[in-house]
Amino acid sequence: MTHLNRARRAGIALLAAGSLIAAGAGIGAGAAFAQSAFSTLDKTSSAQIRFSAPERNQPILAGGEVTAAGEGFRPGQQVTLLYGTTPLSGAPLVADAEGKVSGKFQVPANAVPGVHPIVIVAQGPYYATVADLKVSPTIPLSGQKDYVLTEAQAARGLYQSAYSAKNNALFVTSAVGRPPVRQSELVKLDAETLKVLARVTPQAAPERQGGPQGAPRPAAPGGAQGPQGPGVFAVYGVDVDDSKDLVWVTNTRQNTIAVYRQSDLSLVKQFAPDTVGHPRDVRVDAPLNKAYVSATGHPEVAVIDTGSLEKIKTIQIQAKGRGKEFSAASLSLDAAAHRLYVVSLTTNEVAVIDTRTDTVEKVLPVPGVRSAIGVSHDPQTGRIFVVAQGSDNLVVLDGNDGKVIADTPVGAGALNVVFDPVKRRAYIANRGASTIAVTDADGKLVANLGPAPTANHVALGKNGTIFAVDKSAGAKDAEADTITRIRPRR
Repeated sequence: MTHLNRARRAGIALLAAGSLIAAGAGIGAGAAFAQSAFSTLDKTSSAQIRFSAPERNQPILAGGEVTAAGEGFRPGQQVTLLYGTTPLSGAPLVADAEGKVSGKFQVPANAVPGVHPIVIVAQGPYYATVADLKVSPTIPLSGQKDYVLTEAQAARGLYQSAYSAKNNALFVTSAVGRPPVRQSELVKLDAETLKVLARVTPQAAPERQGGPQGAPRPAAPGGAQGPQGPGVFAVYGVDVDDSKDLVWVTNTRQNTIAVYRQSDLSLVKQFAPDTVGHPRDVRVDAPLNKAYVSATGHPEVAVIDTGSLEKIKTIQIQAKGRGKEFSAASLSLDAAAHRLYVVSLTTNEVAVIDTRTDTVEKVLPVPGVRSAIGVSHDPQTGRIFVVAQGSDNLVVLDGNDGKVIADTPVGAGALNVVFDPVKRRAYIANRGASTIAVTDADGKLVANLGPAPTANHVALGKNGTIFAVDKSAGAKDAEADTITRIRPRR
């Protein structure tokens, strides 16, 4: 049996609706249609079209302009973009000699936020497919007067931060560029003054087959691969273990992790490459002497003994959907209850793991999201907060039965979320919208702070304080790479 995704099913339904409308125009028209249809067919086409805002890395909004860019068409093919049976451009796009098409159109001002299936129809020869167009919610800034925001800059390419209550310090990871990554730092800041107390560059990483960290070497004259210097064990995810005065980081490019000392950022242990597949987040359950690392792209969470600093097991997570594979992304730890929440990027689910037994208690579906990536929890009620970059929303679940409590549009590219149990607020980093959205425990939007250019991560501090980091989109993006401390006034 062939399984079609939601967008493709919707697109086929739209095509069918268009055919029915044409047929209903009259018997004569239907006969003429039958004579011209089914006369050509492109059996091998893999043509596709992508949609974007005119400005790079910006979301598509209601009332805004959309750029359509496609490739893989036959030279000279005429390509029509349809919303249902309504053409989106005045005239068909015509593929150039390289099979590429481009064009622009306007999204209506009253367009509903969400992922809209657009029907792509090519003629000469005939081909049809469906492409997704995401219209992000327009949410104005609000509530800024209720918060005190303090900014600082510490390094380029900020990724995540973690707060040490024992040392009142903030630890921030940074990495710039693609493999081999040569610019990366772990930085320690005073959580009150945001002054840098220490910083360290990770040690050099070994070269891999094909080039450093698996990257292909650039061609030298004559076609040979030219020499390149090694990259470093760049740091991305981060958490602290105050019981042992340690900082844990993920080295995503080398599929491994490392441990540093909080006091001076000296390296305690650099784990070997390929210890954990594409690690994203790390969380430490200090009383149980365990660290948990999500393996993005895999249905796995690795478990590390924080005493011996050895990997002791891998927890496998089975997705509920038939034929689907769970892909572990963000982690959220309820240290008191010894419960770990793991969100799946591919199946839009949340797994709940008992860290005392390292067994999966349950896997809950998260309705209404696409590309779920961030997760947090309320230790008081057991509610689970999930954000999704593909649907720009926050979904709040009842942690017991999985019932949806709220589905709230929060901003383009919702990437990470953290719930503050003191002030009972959830904070969401919206990378596309460049904002930090704030909701109450019921998922109701109460503030939208910014600008926070390319917001990447939010972390919990003490007494309701939140730390947000922005990651620059480009080497010359001077407005980003900012650490922002957010303190509610009440």
